[in-house]
Order: sequence, then structure tokens, then C-alpha cells
Amino acid sequence: MAEQHGVPVEDSLLIAINLYGISSVHGRHRARISVRLATRPDVAWMVIVPLNAEASLFRLIGEELSLGHEVVGTIDRVAADEAVGGYFRDGGRAATLNPNARSRCVGCAFCPNTLETAADPRLAEERELNELLAALVEQHPRHDLTELQEVTVSTGCFERERAAVDHLTGLREVLSAHGIGARIGFLTSVIHSIGAFEELAERVAPLVLRLTAECFSRRDLLLKASKAALTAQEMPHVLERAMRAGHATSFTYIVGLDRLTELRAGVAELMPFVTEFPNFQVYQAHNSIMAGLRTGGSESLDYYLRARRDIEEIVGPTGLRPVAWECYRPLWYFTFGEEQLVPPC
Repeated sequence: MAEQHGVPVEDSLLIAINLYGISSVHGRHRARISVRLATRPDVAWMVIVPLNAEASLFRLIGEELSLGHEVVGTIDRVAADEAVGGYFRDGGRAATLNPNARSRCVGCAFCPNTLETAADPRLAEERELNELLAALVEQHPRHDLTELQEVTVSTGCFERERAAVDHLTGLREVLSAHGIGARIGFLTSVIHSIGAFEELAERVAPLVLRLTAECFSRRDLLLKASKAALTAQEMPHVLERAMRAGHATSFTYIVGLDRLTELRAGVAELMPFVTEFPNFQVYQAHNSIMAGLRTGGSESLDYYLRARRDIEEIVGPTGLRPVAWECYRPLWYFTFGEEQLVPPC
């Protein structure tokens, strides 16, 4: 299949691992694992996959990852994908914060958060944000948060625009107090107005809006109310307003929920208003209910390799390219089209 679609077998393998999960004795719905493929052992990829996928042809025995009877890689470490307050990426140059208790969010039908360990407090006060940063200093590879280049707030769970803007303002104040001038990345679908974006430009910038688009069809069925309220037709306007206010822009999208025709049309509509490569994620079905939410054909690897090609055709001319550390369930690893990508550190 890799040959048919003109992609490296390594990329196909890693996409397939995300799609089908792994059968193992660990029995976890989701786990963070570090994978080194047998054909490229020099590069370790962090992925988050179910380890209880009994029907998967991928088997983990000890440290060896096999496909059928062939060893295709090794797993360096296995850790539970707990909903924690924060963690580092990109060798300590980027941090992800979960300040709004993502484990309490009950909304989008495809989201696996309800399967995770509820270990994340809701951080609403400045004191609590200060405590979170103090704890992160101890976890940082060099115990120095001033080298952070981006701080991503990944927990949406803000039901109203005002609440989201106020939180970002408070976060910027706390970061500044700690000498951290990093860009804030915010995953949200509740900030819509030009007034809000202008206020963020004045009080919070630098900021990148990562619009949580997720899908273009069946939004009322698949998304919680605050996300479904943003229609696919309105998304380009929201991104344009953010750009007009001076912010960087991107979006998150889950590949596997829309038909390929809908994917192509929706991505093409958004790309003129995007300054950063979007976060395209392989859809993972953790149970039979989630499997039933897939669009027709997306249970097959072929669908994702076609989606990868379609997205390359749309995004390629913009010059934007995937950044390895930004997504744990991507469609790209070693190549984008004919181009070689820089592996993660």
C-alpha cells in the first residue's frame, strides 16, 4: 500500500499503528509510547495509542513490536496517557498546559478523555497557575522555563468567549511574572469576535489561534454544543478576524470523520487564512461506539494515505510543512510529498 501511494513504508507503518492500535498485555485504552522502527532505529517517535486493541495485527511482546510474524520496531517506554496539568515537548522548548480540567469535559462523541485517568485539577486562579509553573520547572530538562518558545493551552472547556479571553490574559500575566515571553497557543472554538481578537492582541500577544475545527460534517452529532455552534461556513471568517488582529492562525482536524470530498472542500476553504501547518490527526476508535462514528471507508489505511495526498495537494503550495513535535497522531513522519522532513530530536 505504501508503494501504491508513493509514501515511505515507515510513514505507512506509523499511520497504521495510530489507526489500528496495538495488542498487548498492558490493557490500556491510551498510552504514550516511544517507537523506533526496525528500518529507522535512529529516530524515536512518540505516539499515543490504545494498547488493548485485541483485533490489531500489531503485537507488543516485551519491547518488540511485531506486525504478524515480523518484528517491525521496538518500544522504548510505555506510560499512561493521564490528564496531567502540563508536560514538555520539542526538547523542553514547548510546554502544553491543561489548566481547565480536560478530564471533566464531557462533550465530543469521538473524544477519549473519559477513558483517561482524571488527574488534572481545574486551575482558575493566578496562585494555582504559579504553582503549576513551579512544578513544571522541576520537570524541565534544564530547569529553565525562560527558554520556552511556545506554551500551548490544550484544554478547551471554556464555554464562553469572555471566559477564554480572561483566562489567556491571566496566563500571560503569570508567564510574564516568571520571565517567560513565549508565544501562547490556544486551542479553542469559542473566540469569534474581532473585539476579542483585538483585546488579545493588546494584552496577550504573541498568540497563535489553533481553531478546533475537528470535522466539517455532522458537527451537531459529533461535537459538544459549544463547538457545534461554530459552523464550517463561519470558520474561515473566524480565522480571518484573528489574522486581521495580527495573530498567527491554524486549526485542528481529525482525519476519519468526514468523507474525502468533504475533507478536501473544508481544508481548501480554511487554508487561505492559516499561517501555521494545521494539526491533522488520525482518528482512533477506542471502542465499538467510536468505531461507528467513522465515515465510510476510514477503517482502512487506504483512506488515510489518500487523505494525506489530498492535503499535500492543497497545503503544499503554501510552503507550510508539518512540525514533528506538534502532533502525536499525524499523517507525516519522514516525508511530505517528495520532500524529506526533519525528524524529531
